[in-house]
Amino acid sequence: MSDHAPELAARAAQQHIVVIGGGIGGLVAARECAKVGMGVTLLEASDALGGSIRSAQLDDLTIDAGAESFATRGGHVRALVDELGLADQVVAPEGGGAWLSGIPDAPDAPLPAGGVLGIPANPFVDDVRRIIGWRGAWRAYIDRLRPPLTIGHQQSLGKLVRSRMGDRVHDRLVAPVTAGVYSALPDDVDTDAAAPGLNATLTRVGSLSGAVGVLMGEREKKAPGSAVLGLVGGMGRLVDALRADLDTYGVAVRTGARVTSVERDGASWTVAYDEMAAADDVDADGADPADVGVTLTATGVVVATAEPAARGLLDTLVPDLGTAGASPEIEIVSLLLDAPQLDAAPRGSGVLTVPGSHVAKALTHSTAKWGWLRSAAGDRHVVRVSFGTQGEPAATAALDDDGAAQLALSQASALLGVELQPSQLLAAHRASFVQAQPTSLIGAAERRAAAREAVQAVPGLAVVGAWMAGTGLAQVIPDAIAETDRLRSALLWE
Repeated sequence: MSDHAPELAARAAQQHIVVIGGGIGGLVAARECAKVGMGVTLLEASDALGGSIRSAQLDDLTIDAGAESFATRGGHVRALVDELGLADQVVAPEGGGAWLSGIPDAPDAPLPAGGVLGIPANPFVDDVRRIIGWRGAWRAYIDRLRPPLTIGHQQSLGKLVRSRMGDRVHDRLVAPVTAGVYSALPDDVDTDAAAPGLNATLTRVGSLSGAVGVLMGEREKKAPGSAVLGLVGGMGRLVDALRADLDTYGVAVRTGARVTSVERDGASWTVAYDEMAAADDVDADGADPADVGVTLTATGVVVATAEPAARGLLDTLVPDLGTAGASPEIEIVSLLLDAPQLDAAPRGSGVLTVPGSHVAKALTHSTAKWGWLRSAAGDRHVVRVSFGTQGEPAATAALDDDGAAQLALSQASALLGVELQPSQLLAAHRASFVQAQPTSLIGAAERRAAAREAVQAVPGLAVVGAWMAGTGLAQVIPDAIAETDRLRSALLWE
């Protein structure tokens, strides 16, 4: 390794990588290239970095307006957090489990603690039976009496659950979880992608509930403890730490830089972007100046934008990119409330809804879930209300900010089981996202594999981000590292 170090350092210094997009995938990609001595320029169209990780101000509080935690599976996110010096800021969620709202002909109830994607290991335990009733429990028990799947497997999670355990388990337990986690209904979720090993274990054990019990035991042995973690001060601290690291490595970060074209000429690339003029800039005549066009030359390009923008840039470069996946528009409305009736956390850490029962798909009681935020808020409360799912636009989409806040307040009142008055709303923030299609949807893995193969056929190009890796930091971060390593290896060794 030492024999090649000077040569590699010299080659790296000759490279210039342009990263388009300043979400987590782009930030990680820029860091990976800069670490080996490559010159890197990162271009972000908006005025802030982070993508789905966003911070917002509610009065004097800094809150997470987007992703508020990271999955612990794989250990990739935690490894990055530790590398960035944030290990002592990692915290587990509090406030108890979530509740379920909108159960037909039944009061709201705590979501059962055990299970895989809402599928119970035992339909007769009290927390399951109070949701599906005795009728649903006995129907689910038939699963134990039916023969296992011995030929092939059921690809659709919804069809598997409905056939084995009935409509009530499907509608009241599994659908709220998949809608909350994947913004999708169970029929569209690929069983093997969302619950690896479930089909095979069902065949081996003989029942779906038995397979769930086995998988739960295996997962607890492999990774005991919380499935998600957060950071004191919010996930925005991860973005801040990455930005500081990029500064240390000498990465040129440009926000307000909207890329208009990417072209390849032999072994080099040309990236054109518009640099937005500052809002308070005026020219000599007192008029607002126009955006400035800038052109960069690069040896490699990493596209790290959301899918619609990425496809717009790659259309002519990667003709075999395939069809676009459905990307639901999600809105999260965060509310700061003066509501003493929430002191007892009446719905634990939050609420999931039975699809069709409410216009909101989920609620998080943030000051119950995160101790650091509860301490900062004092006697106030923060709740986040989520709207939108696959094939269903957010109910707030056509509303102005005040209207969205009022709808979120009324939904929070219904989901939390308390009367919240408009006078109790101290501040609100609204964030909109285009959510990448989850890898767990049927056909998504094949579409992504085909798109990635087409991208990798173009020398000097990499594409990272949720639309390629799947949603969630636990998928985006390792994928960005792997793809960037592929790109930089090709540039340094070939």
